[in-house]
Amino acid sequence: MKLYGFNNLTKSLSFNIYDICYAKTQREQQDYIKYIDSQYNSERLTKILSRVTEMIGAKILSIAKQDYDPQGASVTLLVAEESAVAKGTKLPRPMRDAVVAHLDKSHVTVHTYPEFHPDTSIATFRVDIDVATCGEITPLKTLDYLISNFDSDIITMDYRVRGFTRDITGKKLFMDHKMTSIQDFIKPETLDVYDAMDVNIYQANLFHTRMLIKELDLKNYLFNTDIYEIPPKTRLAINDSLRREMIEIFSGQNVF
Repeated sequence: MKLYGFNNLTKSLSFNIYDICYAKTQREQQDYIKYIDSQYNSERLTKILSRVTEMIGAKILSIAKQDYDPQGASVTLLVAEESAVAKGTKLPRPMRDAVVAHLDKSHVTVHTYPEFHPDTSIATFRVDIDVATCGEITPLKTLDYLISNFDSDIITMDYRVRGFTRDITGKKLFMDHKMTSIQDFIKPETLDVYDAMDVNIYQANLFHTRMLIKELDLKNYLFNTDIYEIPPKTRLAINDSLRREMIEIFSGQNVF
């Protein structure tokens, strides 16, 4: 596809995951939050986003990161296409105004939201990652990497291509790559683990996919608790409680 001038299409990926855990007491819930904060602090999140930037063929211009009190972390990376960075350095070379505007639209961010309620035994950990790019860069190739780096029980993804660019004849192009679903960019072995559904608006180049883990292995959801110390009926009740929480988050409503 030959274009006239710069590719002005803006591609945005919003990647959201939930990890669910059973923590019986308030102390266990607080310990779970501390564990999550230590496992997914701003340093580790920066490494994950740096790898995402590398995978989409971009260069990092600046990094801002923050760990919050009492919990949570955020990281923002300003990125540019490789052509906008001087070879052999990490610094951008002098650029035209149009390129500077492009840089302002290219970024990668992550925010974490650990939470629990004292009246329940369920604790949740949410991660929001947003990748906004211009030009030839596309964030879809990073999906398997992102899914594998988090314990993802529920995944929600939105992908949108905005604006238009032109080919050498002046014809407007509102999409520069073919796709029917976000699922097309996820490995089959990953999809096999989840139930997935799409809500796509093709006329608007807007794609939405939700994924819910199929099977629960209870021992993987107990925090500081040995599954063999729990009576069978209690295990079943805990399993039902975890599944109910996941279905409500997946559907976006209190269904029970």
